[in-house]
Amino acid sequence: MSGAVESEAFRDAERERQADAFGRWIFIGSEAMLFGAVMLVYLTARMAHPEGFGEASSRLSLLLGTVNTAVLITSSLAMALADLLVKLGRRRAAAWALAATALLGLAFLAVKGVEYADEVREGLAPVLGLPFAFEGADPRGAQLFFELYFASTGLHAAHLIGGLAAIATVLATWRRSTDAACLRRTRAVGLYWHFVDIVWVFLFPLLYLVHR
Repeated sequence: MSGAVESEAFRDAERERQADAFGRWIFIGSEAMLFGAVMLVYLTARMAHPEGFGEASSRLSLLLGTVNTAVLITSSLAMALADLLVKLGRRRAAAWALAATALLGLAFLAVKGVEYADEVREGLAPVLGLPFAFEGADPRGAQLFFELYFASTGLHAAHLIGGLAAIATVLATWRRSTDAACLRRTRAVGLYWHFVDIVWVFLFPLLYLVHR
C-alpha cells in the first residue's frame, strides 16, 4: 500500500487520487457543456435582436453586477488560500479560509437577490407569470433578453448554492478527517467553486456590457 485510502474500491492512495481527479474533470466538462449551450442560445438570440438586447442590458444594474464580480473573484482567492493552507498543514487556518469563501458566496446571493427584487418591481422579470413591461424599439427582443438573463443567472445561482452545500459538508467533517482527506476534499470543492466563478466571468460581460 502506498498510502491510506478512504474507499475499499481502491488498492492504493495514488489510484484513488487519479480516480478522484478523473471524476472531477468529467463532471466539470459536463457542466461546461451545459453552460456553453445556454451561452450559445443567448448569442444566437442576441444576433437576431441586437437593438432589443442592447436596450434591455442597459436596464441592468452595472454597479451591482460589478460588485458581485468582485465578490466572486475574492471568493476564488479565499478558496485558493484554503488549498494552500491545507497543503502546509495549517488546517485550522484553511477551515477559516473555506468559511470566508462560503460567506462571500452568500454575499453574492444576497446582492443578486436585491437585484432580482429591483427588476421585479420595475416589471422586468418575465418569469413565473410576472408582468413584463418594456418601452423600446424592440420589446420582444428585450423580453427574450430578460428570459435568458433570469435563466442563465438563476442556473448559475443554483450551482453556487451547490458549492455552498459542498463547503458546508467539508467543514462539517473537517475535525475528524485526515490531512490527506482534507486536502482531497478541498481540491475537489475548490475546482468546482473556481468553475462557477469562471462561468460568472463570462456571464457578466455577455449580460451587463452589451453596447456599454
